[in-house]
Amino acid sequence: MPEVQDSPAQRPATVTPARVVIGLCLLAPFVALLWVGSYAKVDPAFIGIPFFYWYQMAWVPVSAALTMIAYKLWQRDQRVRQGGASR
Repeated sequence: MPEVQDSPAQRPATVTPARVVIGLCLLAPFVALLWVGSYAKVDPAFIGIPFFYWYQMAWVPVSAALTMIAYKLWQRDQRVRQGGASR
């Protein structure tokens, strides 16, 4: 019986530094927003908006940026894993 070559899809998952960063990028908004006690206060206000509200709204673009970074890192990781195939 011939041996089956490992294709990129069949290789076991490995923990790489890029994947750790991806996980942290995706986990950070959850931790920051689910830990309500850290931002459940009025001060410091920003242009009259209590901290509680502007902190949450600031996480919207930050979360989008972190998700984009995670996606780009994932794409690069997959290209490396597939042997440097073109985009």
